[in-house]
Amino acid sequence: MPEVNKERAAQALQLLNEVRVQGKIRKGTNEVTKSVERGEAKLVVIAADVNPPEIIMHLPILCEEKGIACIYVDTKADLGAAAGLPVATSAVAVANAGDAAKKLTDFSEQIRGKPKPAKPVAPVEEKKEEKPAKKPKVAKPAPTEVVAAPVSS
Repeated sequence: MPEVNKERAAQALQLLNEVRVQGKIRKGTNEVTKSVERGEAKLVVIAADVNPPEIIMHLPILCEEKGIACIYVDTKADLGAAAGLPVATSAVAVANAGDAAKKLTDFSEQIRGKPKPAKPVAPVEEKKEEKPAKKPKVAKPAPTEVVAAPVSS
């Protein structure tokens, strides 16, 4: 069972509640997978108690490849309730955050571990190092043709 950060999981479920009303979400492993592959997903929330785990095992890998934030929550029931479903669901993807776009961006950066810059940073001029001169290319001799002699039996 994957590790679940209780505090962040609670934030993710709260964010899903907001996005469900104002934005657009994809519910279920198949829809989430399609959304991630198409690059529509902004955040993927996965239930940790899915059995067998092979059902959702591919999602974190896909999210990492596509650069999409991914987080686990404790149960399918909690995830289904946050998505506004009367049943449990294994995964939910946020496709359009609506009015909660700023909250979603901040939360995604928090999950990925990207710190926010405190103030704008001026670009630093890089010193160019002098590269050693390239060696001149030596002409290669032309390949010689080898003709096979007829074999007599």
